Amino acid sequence: MARAAPVEPDDEAPAPGGDLEESRMPFLSHLKELRDRVRNAAIAFVLAFGICFYFAGEIYTWLEAPIANAWASNPKLGEFKMTFATLTEPFWVNMSVALWAGIFVASPVIFYQLWKFIAPGLYKRERKMTIAFAVFSAIFFIAGALFCYEFVLNRIYGFLLNYGTEKQIPTIMLQGYLDLTRDMMLAFGAVFEMPLLIFFLSIIGMVTHRGLWKFNRWFVVIAFVVGAILTPSPDVVSQLMMAAPMIVLYNLSIIVSWYVTVKREKKEAVLREQEAAADAKERAARGTSTDDEDEDEDDDDK
Repeated sequence: MARAAPVEPDDEAPAPGGDLEESRMPFLSHLKELRDRVRNAAIAFVLAFGICFYFAGEIYTWLEAPIANAWASNPKLGEFKMTFATLTEPFWVNMSVALWAGIFVASPVIFYQLWKFIAPGLYKRERKMTIAFAVFSAIFFIAGALFCYEFVLNRIYGFLLNYGTEKQIPTIMLQGYLDLTRDMMLAFGAVFEMPLLIFFLSIIGMVTHRGLWKFNRWFVVIAFVVGAILTPSPDVVSQLMMAAPMIVLYNLSIIVSWYVTVKREKKEAVLREQEAAADAKERAARGTSTDDEDEDEDDDDK
């Protein structure tokens, strides 16, 4: 009986089992992989921490610029100065600056180790993107923090310092200012990861542009709620400066998801057509073989 040649699936189409099965590891191997990834990320962080601790004073001066500029714009406050409550506070502030700056500096390696740990559970075509995901994760994270530093902090601190008067001079503590600035920059860094996260979820088929578009109106509400929670000032402008980037990034993510989803669905449609054609050929070949066997039986009866 003639058989149709097997149809090879598209390299970029997920095959059942396939390369996903080959990448599976036993539980102990997962633990070993996790240990290695955490160790590598920790080494990168320690090196970055050491470098940042050496420059901690310069980094804090750079972080101090938004509050200093906002203070200078309010002549009622007099000369700008930072204070500390305990003798050890400046040292611990430098430690904290080095720690959080070290996370930003080591973020490319940290994200790379994270993606390498996730990679064994992905398909082959998805594992090829590990380095690209790590690089862009770090870029978006740092871009979000810089966006906050350049366009948000000065506006928020200016609003808060407007409550000060000649008789009510604010006292800015080193640790308190660092905590607020750090939290704001980390929040914006996390928000800027949204397009990459949705791109990844679209690749593995967990979300589509259709579902994201339907959820868009609710996301606008969520963005303003998150903006109200994360921004320290109650004015609408500060909340808008947090919510607006989230809404813009979400809608850009819908475009990215549309491109990825359409491309994936086209490949899946081609694969289904190939499988259907192969099945049709096989059924036709089986039918021809059956007809030949029936004819042979008729000849034998005669």
